[in-house]
Amino acid sequence: MYKLGSVEIGKPGEFPLLLAPMEQVTQPFFRLACRENGADVSITEFISAEGLIRDAHKSIKKLEYFEQEKPGFGIQIFGGNEDSMLRAIEVVESESPDFISLNCGCPSLADKFEAGGASVLKDIPKMERLARILVKKTKLPVSVKTRLGYDYNSIRIVEVAERLQDAGVQEIVVHARTRSEKYKNDATRNWYRIAEIKNNPRINIPVIGNGDVTTPERAKEMMELGLDGCMIGRAAIGNPWFFSQTKHFLKHGKHADPPTIIDRIKLAERHLKASIKFKGEKHGLLETRRHYSNYFKNIPDFKQYRSQMVTLDCSEELFELFNNLKEKFSQKNLAKAF
Repeated sequence: MYKLGSVEIGKPGEFPLLLAPMEQVTQPFFRLACRENGADVSITEFISAEGLIRDAHKSIKKLEYFEQEKPGFGIQIFGGNEDSMLRAIEVVESESPDFISLNCGCPSLADKFEAGGASVLKDIPKMERLARILVKKTKLPVSVKTRLGYDYNSIRIVEVAERLQDAGVQEIVVHARTRSEKYKNDATRNWYRIAEIKNNPRINIPVIGNGDVTTPERAKEMMELGLDGCMIGRAAIGNPWFFSQTKHFLKHGKHADPPTIIDRIKLAERHLKASIKFKGEKHGLLETRRHYSNYFKNIPDFKQYRSQMVTLDCSEELFELFNNLKEKFSQKNLAKAF
């Protein structure tokens, strides 16, 4: 457990597990499902500061969240224009999150927006300046999510952490790859670089590790580095149970039973209901389709049902399909865990 501002993250004696913000994945219901299954923190998809100050519909919709995500709910923003970032903070604060996350590490943003995401890794003074003005502007804790550097020739992450802490940042999350690597190569080989931040006697803010925590065993390895928590990204896609399974492993040293087909169907059903409530029939159906493919990935003899889920255009028909599948798989010999 650690504190982010006045908010306690995790429970006493437990190693905190954070859900990483992921575009088109960490939408409200999926975040809620992860929180219900043990995630200690949830964060919105990254949101453009420019979009917020221009009242862009897509950006504003990304601010929505379930009250059950608190405590430990954050809104992540990105941008490079200082004035825009300051104005965006006012919009973010009106939503009353527990903290603000500054995106300084997304490689796709470096491609699309020269001033945002991982592009600031080419200009560390600018990163520090952005963090400092946000800290000065808001009463909320500011967390920064970043990478080791822009490329291997520019890794200065220990210095960067010091400068961010001096700017008033209250937490740093480090993905153990450079921007140039994107998601290639094995991030575990660079976990020691994150531990170097934590072991720096100048650092007294929480240090969170991220990158290739794909199994409960790897979460344990990251915990043993002495970090304050680890952030889970791709391992959670389609598998919100990853958090509860990991906590079970960390506590008991053995794996928990995986979710059954019925568990997966019920989750998909709840997700559809929530998405329709948030986005209406049409957009709710579209948003959940990518999740069905992940919820039922690698399930034997399930392809025909998954195909129906991602093609049906009427929620009534989809709910009927869920009911039929629950009845079919509720038989003892079919309700297997996967």
